Amino acid sequence: MPTRTSEPLVASGPTVGFVLLVGSLAMLPAVSTDMYLPSLPDVGRDLLSSTAGVQLTITGMVLGGAFGQLVIGPLSDRFGRRRPVLVGVSLHAVLSVLCAMAPTIAVLVVLRVLQGFVAAAATVVAIAMIRDRYTGADAASLMSRLMLVIGVAPLFAPSVGSVVAAHWGWRGVFVVLAVLGAVLVTVVAVALPETLPRERRVHSGAATLARGYLTLLADRRFVALAVLPGLGLVVIISYVSGSPFVLQEEFGLSAVQFSLVFALGGIGLVLGAQLNAALVRRVGPARLLRASAPTAAAAAGVLLLLAVTERGGLVGLVSTLWLVLLLLGFLSANASALAMTRHGERAGTAAATIGFLQAGLAGGISPLVGVLGGDAVAMSAVILGALVVAVLVLACATPAYRRQGWVELGKG
Repeated sequence: MPTRTSEPLVASGPTVGFVLLVGSLAMLPAVSTDMYLPSLPDVGRDLLSSTAGVQLTITGMVLGGAFGQLVIGPLSDRFGRRRPVLVGVSLHAVLSVLCAMAPTIAVLVVLRVLQGFVAAAATVVAIAMIRDRYTGADAASLMSRLMLVIGVAPLFAPSVGSVVAAHWGWRGVFVVLAVLGAVLVTVVAVALPETLPRERRVHSGAATLARGYLTLLADRRFVALAVLPGLGLVVIISYVSGSPFVLQEEFGLSAVQFSLVFALGGIGLVLGAQLNAALVRRVGPARLLRASAPTAAAAAGVLLLLAVTERGGLVGLVSTLWLVLLLLGFLSANASALAMTRHGERAGTAAATIGFLQAGLAGGISPLVGVLGGDAVAMSAVILGALVVAVLVLACATPAYRRQGWVELGKG
């Protein structure tokens, strides 16, 4: 049985400033990944690394973020939201400078793992602040609106990264990330409100905070819902880490052409999220969730078929990928909102659990793209596998596909 949720701090709708600020925090890991993407082949040549080794600089940051969230989530429940995010974003900027000076691929991978660990503060705080203030369809709508802000990263970051790398090399990209981190921490210090007042904080020791995880893990439905955004992130990271090699080496696109094509994926994510935000209050997050998961899996099946048969060319592959990413805008936001609704009294710990599963699954599974060959077939197969598992989890561990089960699921 889920623990009863605490009431959100406010009932009014989110302000534009709140959305932009929280969205800026949530997109920090995405910017740190996407700005660096066009440089992956250059990093491999400069540091004498294989494709799989270079891709570890992406998945290493994701895995670092997984464990960082486990630590930072409970700390944010105890000490509030501001302090953890200020420390985390500051260290992220410092580590960006160190990444710019990395002499080997092994050192760069280690630094990226640490960077992911500290950047987890931004992700945890962003999600926890939403739950501090909103629940249910309101939370799902806000998470979808955040995708508009987060979607700016894949739209512009690779293009900026390719321009920076063309003038100053891939190391210059990390210098720019350090500057961006310094700007963000300054804005956060001045403008970020504290959404967790002292009377609602968990005033207990580490053992009690750790037991919060056991409470969450004992809630089978929470775990099932929390796994779904992770499987969605597997899809995104598989696309992010595989697409530079598929599009640039398999299809012969230049770095600039790749950035433009890659931006289409960001448009798909943003459009799906905004459609979800427009529909969620009328249709409900549970109904949208149960419809989007199998539809996305079907689209991924078509994607694999196109990759195996080599039919449709670049246009067919990219357009089908675009549809898959659009449908993810319905899956991840609704699953996260439904999961968070069940445990509002420990929002930081719940957000950390969702984030750990996201980063852990994405970091653990998406490297299969490189292991399986790094081509379009490998990328499509991993994407399809993740979405099929998502459908099975939703069908077997939640009432989503039972008669009127969406009503029960929507109650949290």
